Amino acid sequence: MISIDLTLKYTPIPISVQRKETEDAEALYQRIIGVMGSPTPQLVELTCEKQLEKKVAVMSDQISAVILSQKDGSTAAGRVPGFFALADSEK
Repeated sequence: MISIDLTLKYTPIPISVQRKETEDAEALYQRIIGVMGSPTPQLVELTCEKQLEKKVAVMSDQISAVILSQKDGSTAAGRVPGFFALADSEK
């Protein structure tokens, strides 16, 4: 599974959706990058291929970062890749 994590302004918890195929994840990543650069805010609707009932909609002007990462069995469930996971493991 490939995870696409969105960090929103003023929100400490990221929004995450998954894609099964690398090409699909890359296409979604590029789509999000495109709307982030748009001068007018747009509604971005996302679905998850891992949890089919999971849907989320956010305004593009509220997205501050997007992270594309490979999910593997060694990452604990519910843990975010990157700085948050590192800070958590140092406690």
